[in-house]
Amino acid sequence: MIVKIGKAPDNDYKIEDAQISRYHARLSAEPQQTDWLLEDLDSANGTFVNGIQIVRKRITAGDEIRFGMNHHTDLARIVAAKNDYSEAFAALKPVYDRYIQQKIKIQSGNQFKARLFQALPFALPGVIGIVIGFLGKGNPLLFGCSLFVAICAPVVGIYFGAKQAAKVPSLLHALGDQFKIDYVCPKCGTFLGEVPWESLRNRQQCPVSSCKANWVRK
Repeated sequence: MIVKIGKAPDNDYKIEDAQISRYHARLSAEPQQTDWLLEDLDSANGTFVNGIQIVRKRITAGDEIRFGMNHHTDLARIVAAKNDYSEAFAALKPVYDRYIQQKIKIQSGNQFKARLFQALPFALPGVIGIVIGFLGKGNPLLFGCSLFVAICAPVVGIYFGAKQAAKVPSLLHALGDQFKIDYVCPKCGTFLGEVPWESLRNRQQCPVSSCKANWVRK
């Protein structure tokens, strides 16, 4: 990818300033690379990175860039002129992956707990029956305790199981709300839905007609 910088109308990053040459500088990067090369094109008033005049220099997002004496800018602004949001879009992949993992964890974890709460009390009467068998069937106290547990334990288990299951919608709702904030087009902020990141990457750009941000470096 190449971003042409200067005063001429056919530049990607156009600067209306008397000190800027028609074709002042060029910013370039190979596809899939994250570092950028800034080159001065023999301009009249120079290209500067962090206050030092350069001819060719690799730059990063934290560098301060100046063309001529007056025009201060940075890497993000220059790249945005080319409508390139590939790096910001790539950062959405772990956002989507994390969302799916947490969603599965909430659903499977709470389902297991709910079933455990509901199933375990039904096993208690059987355990008590075995205890009674060892201690003597004619003991009325043990028989009463066994009957009480046989009646109450399943009810208690069903209650706690239902209570655990009721947590799922609220947990998923909170997770989904945060996902709607994080999983958006880096340019226009439109929520991208639950479409897998790989599918969005195949589209290469934002489907919003007023945005059309490039998600894949060309």
